[in-house]
Amino acid sequence: MVPATAPTEYAGHVIRFVRRAEILPSPNIWYHPDAYELENHAQDVGGELWRTLRAEVDWAGKDVVDVGCGDGFHLPLFAETARSVVGVEPHPPLVRRARRRVNEITGVNVKQGAAQRLPLASASVDLVHARTAYFFGRGCEPGLNEADRVLRKGGALAIVDLDVRHQPYGDWMRADLPDYDPADVDRFFAEQGFRCLRVETIWRFENLAAAESALRIEFSPSVAERAIGEVVRRNGAGPARPLTVPVGYRVLVREKPSGLVRLTRPAHSAGPDSSISPRIP
Repeated sequence: MVPATAPTEYAGHVIRFVRRAEILPSPNIWYHPDAYELENHAQDVGGELWRTLRAEVDWAGKDVVDVGCGDGFHLPLFAETARSVVGVEPHPPLVRRARRRVNEITGVNVKQGAAQRLPLASASVDLVHARTAYFFGRGCEPGLNEADRVLRKGGALAIVDLDVRHQPYGDWMRADLPDYDPADVDRFFAEQGFRCLRVETIWRFENLAAAESALRIEFSPSVAERAIGEVVRRNGAGPARPLTVPVGYRVLVREKPSGLVRLTRPAHSAGPDSSISPRIP
């Protein structure tokens, strides 16, 4: 998913909602939803991201909206403890897939809409969550304003995105996005009042074919070949054996103030060196 100014159509980590053209196709899940489903199952097998999110913005008994929810993969996980869950997605085929996924889950709803104009009432939710969708840096201000609008006082916006500083996955991302400036992105979110937590996860694919299907929808052909080769070398030969890849994420959190002043945690600001332990117990 890439912003409008990204140099390659294959940078599948930063394209869902964009400035100027409000919505652009995502080159991964829009066109390859089945391969993306396999990728979702492979991601964060140790649950590090979920532990981090719960420690920062526990949603038990609260109302949650997942912005850019895709085909709704994460909605059932939120629904395990949330009071209500709404998925918002702009692409009609993914909206239909998401609705089928959660059809029998009480308290979960899927709506078609964009991050800039959420189909929700003001002050109606406690957590706005977005994972690798829309909020990639400068240009996402309309979505930030919308998140603040729908959040209740004391609610939080939690943004989960891939960390281009983390090897080896970040190296492959930068190969497709040579003009991407992670320091500028960090500065932007720090200026917007976010704290940043860097989380190391493990992706685990059941076999080489599953790994190849994911990497080929995320990167340009040449970078995908490089990534596949590095994954094979890292894990050893054997097309039927499981393969793992360490992948870093940034979890950005900002609370809506309960009073007149937003309270931040400077020790965990979203600066370029911001970090906590990558493993939350």
